[in-house]
Amino acid sequence: MTNPYSLVFCLLASITLLTGCAISPPKNLNDSCAIFQEKDDWYPASLASYKKWGIPISVQLAIIWQESRFQYDAKAPKDTLFGFIPWGRKSSAYGFGQVKDDTWDWYIDQSGNWGADRDDFTDVVDFIGWYCSYSHRTLGIAKTDTYNLYLAYHEGHAGWKRKTYRTKTWLVQVAKKVQRKADGYAYQLSRCEHQLQQPSGWFW
Repeated sequence: MTNPYSLVFCLLASITLLTGCAISPPKNLNDSCAIFQEKDDWYPASLASYKKWGIPISVQLAIIWQESRFQYDAKAPKDTLFGFIPWGRKSSAYGFGQVKDDTWDWYIDQSGNWGADRDDFTDVVDFIGWYCSYSHRTLGIAKTDTYNLYLAYHEGHAGWKRKTYRTKTWLVQVAKKVQRKADGYAYQLSRCEHQLQQPSGWFW
């Protein structure tokens, strides 16, 4: 006779394994085609964001790559008091897009996407589309200008207006890196996106 406890253990182990697979980062973070092949529900979400806000999928991915390396529960670095005493975290930034509490609340209020979560890929790509579209409307940044879109994403719209990034050489270098990553993702997508959009494509 089968031990009922063994069945329960196997069931729980299977659920844990499946959950871990569902939320783990893609194995290949440097190939947009491989990302969407592995995470088959991410392409429809990114495409929906692009159609709604006009921010290229490659830009969405590049920002997430920089902010969290696709870790759904990424948090801001821990802070310290006097250089060695643990003292909370440096900011409330959380999730795929490392979005702060106040910014996320603003997004929900403005977009009406009630119940959105920062650890949900679909919600985060919609947020990135919304935020970058706002940067386009209010700051005049082109929707394909990953470099400046990222600087506005990092510094905030007021910070970008004040050109605060000019005193942060490291941030300028990061923005250039994000631009190169978006260019690479875009080139890769140009070679596989027709497959992703077909009924027989990977995400189906």
